Amino acid sequence: MIEAAVMCLAMNAYWEARNQDISGMIAVSQVVMNRVESEYYPDDPCSVITQGPEKPSWKDPNIYYPVRHKCQFSWYCDGKSDEIPEGDEEIFEEARMVAVGVYLGKVNDNTDGSLWYHADYVRPEWSEVKEVRAVIGNHIFYGWEK
Repeated sequence: MIEAAVMCLAMNAYWEARNQDISGMIAVSQVVMNRVESEYYPDDPCSVITQGPEKPSWKDPNIYYPVRHKCQFSWYCDGKSDEIPEGDEEIFEEARMVAVGVYLGKVNDNTDGSLWYHADYVRPEWSEVKEVRAVIGNHIFYGWEK
């Protein structure tokens, strides 16, 4: 269970913040763990990260796939490979170390309890009714309504 949770957090940190410094990876990982602690989200990191609508495979109706671009975390359902590219092993190892620290509660929450974030180059509708808690790297982090 711990290994799976850490791997999910590491994959999310890598895909969501691989172009940022370690504080960006910590922040996106903290949002996942803040959601785990929230009554409004699933209670484990993998379920939080993979949360979203699914559709049955056209080949096998017993197999379900996430609906493209409808997931909580965009990398999970963008239709692209989730394999770590060759040459990015060091960045992924950094994401894995962040994931271990955040999962074990050894890293302070640099998002002030945020449950949501988005990149600074987009403006989702929901952001207008949330409170900005932090800006880290190219992400803006939010708490409940203003």
